[in-house]
Amino acid sequence: MSKYTLLTGATGLVGRYLVRDLLMAGNRLALVVRPSQKQDVAERVESILQMWEGELGKPLNRPVCLEGDVSEERMALSDASRSWIAENCDRVLHNAAVLTFHGVDREREPWRTNVGGTRNVLELCRQLQLKDLHYVSTAYVCGLRDGKVMEDELDEGQGFRNDYEHSKFLAEQLVREADFLDKLTVYRPAVISGDSVTGYTNTYHGLYLYLRLISLIVPLMPVNDQGIRIANLRLNMKGTEPRNVVPVDWISKVMCRLLNTPAAHGATYHLAPREPITARAVIDFACEYYNTTDVFYCGDNPIAEEDMTDFERDVHAGMSMYESYVTTDPRFDTTNLRKFAADLPCPEIDHEMLLRYIRFCEQDRWGKKKSPKVRIPVNVSDYLTLLSGGKCADEQSSKQDDVQTVGLDVLGPGGGQWTLNLRGGDLVGFELGLPRAPQPILRLTAEEFVSLTSAATGPRNFGRQLQLNGQNVNGELADSLRNALFSKTSADLLALAATDPRDAPLHAEARASSSD
Repeated sequence: MSKYTLLTGATGLVGRYLVRDLLMAGNRLALVVRPSQKQDVAERVESILQMWEGELGKPLNRPVCLEGDVSEERMALSDASRSWIAENCDRVLHNAAVLTFHGVDREREPWRTNVGGTRNVLELCRQLQLKDLHYVSTAYVCGLRDGKVMEDELDEGQGFRNDYEHSKFLAEQLVREADFLDKLTVYRPAVISGDSVTGYTNTYHGLYLYLRLISLIVPLMPVNDQGIRIANLRLNMKGTEPRNVVPVDWISKVMCRLLNTPAAHGATYHLAPREPITARAVIDFACEYYNTTDVFYCGDNPIAEEDMTDFERDVHAGMSMYESYVTTDPRFDTTNLRKFAADLPCPEIDHEMLLRYIRFCEQDRWGKKKSPKVRIPVNVSDYLTLLSGGKCADEQSSKQDDVQTVGLDVLGPGGGQWTLNLRGGDLVGFELGLPRAPQPILRLTAEEFVSLTSAATGPRNFGRQLQLNGQNVNGELADSLRNALFSKTSADLLALAATDPRDAPLHAEARASSSD
């Protein structure tokens, strides 16, 4: 049976797409996540999964969630979590990073996460004998280079535009120096933008700097008789400068392909567009959306700051963080990428996609719109704890002759993946994750799980749910599992496991059905 892939950085923009795409591809996934100020680990992951479920219109598998922090010693993982990783994971996808451009103190960001965090991940891999590492770098480890940058190049004596690039360069050096690894696969995305189809983003860097600046300056511009805003804005660029921008959904799709293609492992991949967009295209498309004219590109005759209007100084100051990328964005070789993903060309960021991005940004209030409240009608983990008396499965008990092992995979809010130990009609213990050896696995949605606590529906619908390698399993094992999980009294425990009082009627209905 396949083991789990351990993913870091799951709550970032690329990470949440990787969670969706890897789960939909059938991967068993474990996440290292730190709590936020407002949400614990389970709530953070649920908010991501419920967003995808709302978009896809179907429930998703729940990954195993482990509380930790890559920037802390031992990744802030408990001994139990480390033991679980050692037993259940066979590869690591290290995606966590911080996009902070300047950090003088090497004990703080971006150095703390990008370099220190990578060092901690490598130490975890070394100690737990995880020898298949997939590392998400950036195409801009190339630093200040012109011409074409090859996928097999790293240290060419280059300088760097900012501390982010430098920290990612040092981190990639670390992973390449880890001689205990059997395989190292490196992914180097260019500048990442939002979803090519929906426009979604949860971060506003890179391309969005220009879009945000335009959205802010539009109200300050005079309007002529035709309702057109006159910018009278001069920019120190030609407008033809290339910008290597790639949509996040494409990045995730390509990484998922490479991760699940063993022949692709062990190489480095530039995730870059075939044809970069130009700075002029981005600005002109946005100006068209806002009905704005008179933006002039003065690259051959740059404007001195003392000759700028106050308005122009404000705009140039806002663009200064990314100014070096406008003039020195190189071309990235994609030979390795085309070998395995030539049929997945990078979508062109055209006029329609830029408008899609702007519309989403406005609807999202440029990141200030509140996210929907996470609702977990029932917590199956709490239910199993109540049902088993809080007993965790252990290797010795699971090998006893009278103990049966079954996997439980509950999709949707409050679900998860576990290995259950049954003795007779009792649940005598459980642990995180599906069985490591071929065992029957019960797969169902959280809604079906609640329904099966009803005596009226449980016995009739249960037998067809339990499968081993796609084949139905009935008889004694099915009876044992039904009795252990879905007895008439189980509905009362399910009600106790409700995490939101507003869902109480659901459980009251289940209890009424079970008492008939």
